[in-house]
Amino acid sequence: MGDQRRPLLPGEPAPAFALPAANLEAMVSLDSLRGRAFLIGFYRGLHCPFCRRQVLQLAGVQADLQALGVETLAVINTPVERARLYFRHRPTPVRLLCDPDCLTHRAFGVPYLEFQPETEGERSGWPYRASMAEFGAARINPGGALPAPMQPMEANAALNAMDGFELDQTDQAIFESHATQLVGHFLVDGSGIVRWAQIEARDGPNGLCSFPEAAQFIAAASSSLP
Repeated sequence: MGDQRRPLLPGEPAPAFALPAANLEAMVSLDSLRGRAFLIGFYRGLHCPFCRRQVLQLAGVQADLQALGVETLAVINTPVERARLYFRHRPTPVRLLCDPDCLTHRAFGVPYLEFQPETEGERSGWPYRASMAEFGAARINPGGALPAPMQPMEANAALNAMDGFELDQTDQAIFESHATQLVGHFLVDGSGIVRWAQIEARDGPNGLCSFPEAAQFIAAASSSLP
């Protein structure tokens, strides 16, 4: 696992953070959220079509979460200037925070995948380590947007083409640096304690890009908060 820590568990305190928002002129921090519960999702950058779709899904559930007293935040690892340009044309009511270095992802313990040498007999350490063969054999089609399940990188390219999304130099640089960053969601109460957590593809690479549905977020907020 290298320098990776495990994901935060319910009952543990959320780490301090302060990130720039792409859709308002402000920094958002753990301290600024004190006294309010919040759902925070950590995503890959705009280069990931599945993550773009999840941000849209969060926007659709935001009103229901607000009714339960829960703020909704999404952290993407796209620089704030690029994110502002994109969301100027595709606005979202979700507070959209930017962390191009994935430092906050790591602080919450969201795993990032490293490819291990093809050594005979070496066991997979998913979701932290995997062989290229294991990753290459994965087939995904979450939400059924593709005509058939595809290898994850091929699925990304196919959906970006369907969306008419072209990676610019900034997107490409982030993709090259953080392509194997996984996604995580955490529900944090008003005192800063994690009450619920979900990590992408816990059981293996065939679960990549499958994220919680709106009903799961609502159920977590309804049952997990004091």
